[in-house]
Amino acid sequence: MKRITLLTEGPWALIGLNVLLIAGIYHSTLTWLIIHDWAREDFSYCYLVPLIILYLIWERRGKLVDLPSVPSWGGLAPLVVGLSLFWLGELGGEYFTLYISLWLVIVGLCWIYLGWQKIKTIAFVLFLALSMFPLPNFLYGKLAVRFKLISSWLGVALIQLWGLPAFREGNIIDLGSIQLQVVDACSGLRYLIPLIMLGFIMAYFYKATFWKRALLVVSTLPLAIVLNGIRIALTGILCQMWDPDIAEGFFHDFSGWFIFMISLGLLLLEIKILNRIKPASAKPPSLESSAVSHPEQQTALAETASSPPPRPRHFALAIFSQPASVISLILLTATLAASQGINFHEKIPPSRPLSHFPLRIGEWTGLPQRMDPEIVDSLDLSDYLIVDYQDRSGANINFYVAYYESQRKGESIHSPETCLPGSGWVFEESKPISLDTPGYYGGKMRVNRSLMHKMGQRQLSYYWFAQRGRVLTNAYQLKFFTFWDALTMRRTDGALVRVITPVYDSEEIGQADARIKRFIQNVLPLLAEYLPGKEINPSRERLPII
Repeated sequence: MKRITLLTEGPWALIGLNVLLIAGIYHSTLTWLIIHDWAREDFSYCYLVPLIILYLIWERRGKLVDLPSVPSWGGLAPLVVGLSLFWLGELGGEYFTLYISLWLVIVGLCWIYLGWQKIKTIAFVLFLALSMFPLPNFLYGKLAVRFKLISSWLGVALIQLWGLPAFREGNIIDLGSIQLQVVDACSGLRYLIPLIMLGFIMAYFYKATFWKRALLVVSTLPLAIVLNGIRIALTGILCQMWDPDIAEGFFHDFSGWFIFMISLGLLLLEIKILNRIKPASAKPPSLESSAVSHPEQQTALAETASSPPPRPRHFALAIFSQPASVISLILLTATLAASQGINFHEKIPPSRPLSHFPLRIGEWTGLPQRMDPEIVDSLDLSDYLIVDYQDRSGANINFYVAYYESQRKGESIHSPETCLPGSGWVFEESKPISLDTPGYYGGKMRVNRSLMHKMGQRQLSYYWFAQRGRVLTNAYQLKFFTFWDALTMRRTDGALVRVITPVYDSEEIGQADARIKRFIQNVLPLLAEYLPGKEINPSRERLPII
């Protein structure tokens, strides 16, 4: 009977040692991935990915048996890059970096022990494993907003095509008697990501030319968007014609499952149509010729065919007979030891609760506002402030501050660029500008300025990210300096500051600009007392957040 050898001829103890080292290094990462990220409804499909991966490896077992394991030094490259990303992710507090680090380490070890030919055989499986890792929150949030707006627009167009009145403000659909809000769960991303993964799997088994399989994968994107728009339109039509409560409960969940099954059926129909365009190839590209094309592989195959199965070697001999495996074990062991010895706990600076922020600032008098607890929880806020200020002439300013004690590992600031469009505001222009700020930030401060309109109303918004003495204007700067300050200062606290004023019909935009600038110059000295800067006073008593 042919002996099945998927790994090198070393003992299973060597495999177990690598598994234990990886588990020790990435214990907290795997815990967060499985218990937190996979538990979110948008990523619940991830629980099935490991089972799919095991099946695909089992399906390729014959090819893996036929190919010899030729240990390679090439695997050290992804291993070293993966371990470097581990330190970046651990110090910077970004789980996605840690996920990619884990993936690269596993790829590197497989390459070291199995060799390049076997890696090519399971390349698709390794690529598919990336679908287990959710995107970073700031990127996923931006995509969700874009897909919500597209789905809302398409849903309203279909409702109007049906002959019913419907109007849209951002992701809110007004049906006259009722309003429907297209929330994140209805953005379509919940179906798009698993549908793309399903498209890749179907293309993997589809015996056809490359362009047909590529078309099958690419078609999942418009398919998910269109079907999600149809689902929203169907919900709106049934709400008007039957019962408004149908938008929630059983129908909401069932319609999502039903749409996904329809997507699967349409992909199968697409395969049938593609088969009629041009006959599919008899079988997918074979790896047999490439497996023996290299002289080193030919020699290994000849030795494997002519020699009897080798006897299991002693554990120590199995390790030290392969220098690349020795180096990989040293790197993993050193990383595990260092990760246990270095203190990654960040310093939480003392801060004053924003609920104590003054309601009278010069000529301005404010009225505080509160958010629903569900919204506060979804934003992961440590503290926040919303105040509607009014000057002596009656002009209004909405002042919002969102403070985060920590922005590590899953917690991040939500930019107005992703929130305001969802409320129906359309950006006419948006760009960073410089403000004169005497006595603060070197006399100049760069902020984002956005002019928006909705339903005939216009408003002007200035916002910036106050980050440990810095003023930043985009999410990518935010991520970079969060990592850098976590590394050099052991701090990731920060805040979003947003100032909004209406552009009244009786005034020019320049007057609204002047009003916001005047307010910012008045509020900056107070913000310096409530938001920790680069230098903090450790003796300042930390007040409770109310």
